[in-house]
Amino acid sequence: MGYLALTDRDCDEMLAAIGVSSVDELFEQIPAGVRFRGPLDVEPELTEQEITALFERLAARNSHTGVELSFLGAGIYDHYVPAVVDAVLSRGEFLTAYTPYQPEMSQGTLQAIFEYQTAICELTRMDVSNASGYDGCTVAADACYIAKFATGRTKVVLAETLNPMVRQVVKTYAPGFGLQVVEVPHRDGVIDPADLAAAAVDAAIVIFQQPNYFGVLEDAPALAAAANAAGALSVAHVDPLSLGLLEAPGAYGCSLAIGEGQAAGNFQSYGGPHYGFLASRTDFIRRLPGRIVGETLDAANERGYVLTLQTREQHIRREKATSNMTTNQTLLALAGLVYLSWLGPQGLREVGEACTALAAYAKSELRAAGFVELFANKTTFKEFAIRVGRPAGEVVKAARERGVHPGYALARDYKGLDDALLIAVTEKRTPAEIDRLVEVLREVTS
Repeated sequence: MGYLALTDRDCDEMLAAIGVSSVDELFEQIPAGVRFRGPLDVEPELTEQEITALFERLAARNSHTGVELSFLGAGIYDHYVPAVVDAVLSRGEFLTAYTPYQPEMSQGTLQAIFEYQTAICELTRMDVSNASGYDGCTVAADACYIAKFATGRTKVVLAETLNPMVRQVVKTYAPGFGLQVVEVPHRDGVIDPADLAAAAVDAAIVIFQQPNYFGVLEDAPALAAAANAAGALSVAHVDPLSLGLLEAPGAYGCSLAIGEGQAAGNFQSYGGPHYGFLASRTDFIRRLPGRIVGETLDAANERGYVLTLQTREQHIRREKATSNMTTNQTLLALAGLVYLSWLGPQGLREVGEACTALAAYAKSELRAAGFVELFANKTTFKEFAIRVGRPAGEVVKAARERGVHPGYALARDYKGLDDALLIAVTEKRTPAEIDRLVEVLREVTS
């Protein structure tokens, strides 16, 4: 809300409405010995004008892609978000909606979730989707829990080319789930299906990323086949915007498809909040975490929507719950739905083609400037890695002083890649901006 009235009269009216005469009477059930009576150690109050100025000064300390040219990716991307997304999200029926427990009062929200589920199923070629997860990391942990109950096994196999933050969240959850985590190292930027097959023996689940963390395309059908042959659930962690060009996980035999939805309809928002998507074959519908909205007919034979399945500990016995998350990211998932509906299949393909073409131009110009591409013999989507000849963290710092964020320093996550920089090129970048990146990298590495 843009404005909240906090007058003495407002307080008196609220106290009168609940039948007490003062704030002290309101809290009289709290023993006097544990009440705080002194002044709070906080800064003095500010006027509306003063606090607005303070917030503006604090906001100015942040950097964003409107003032700094960004090629930073590594899981969160600077894609264009059309105006229609905010126009829909700012409607009161969506922005202020609460958990849709009462279907007769929540048809708009329930329909939005139902349509989101439909879009995710079409995108991933899966049978069923839940109502969204918190982010691309937590849905990976949820997938592991599904696999444990589906297979009776406790070994989790993660590709080393899977986003390091996703791997870390899975490792954090694993002890509580009674899971053992095994990682398969990459060979020249990709996972060898034979290595994955060996690791997948007696595994409950195998998770790989397509395109992978380096931006390289994996042999996803071969990886899924290796996992399936071992009796493990094969799970692809995918970029939704890549699916306008690349084959969907359901088409090459995956049991589940998961991912971070931020690229589709959400701003970067300094890392969050965003939404995660999780879709699967029908076999696992009763194990999916969170909510699933279904379509039905009401007493008047009109189409209606209801919460069909709720596998959260709020609704069923804790030992049978499949998630400790209390909700889903309805509003942000709705942004994804609006975005995907706005693009349509052809638009999604065109965005993917633009990213691929601009990334190819960036690689060509950087190569001409003397930079060496990592995994140069591999096909990439919108991200790729180069060697910059000095610690990449220093290069990032120097480039940002010139108004360009050149990418992500891979040394943070991978040994031996101290001078490697992961560069993301989305459809928002222009050839002129790419030329500026090349110019700045040449300056700071010479």
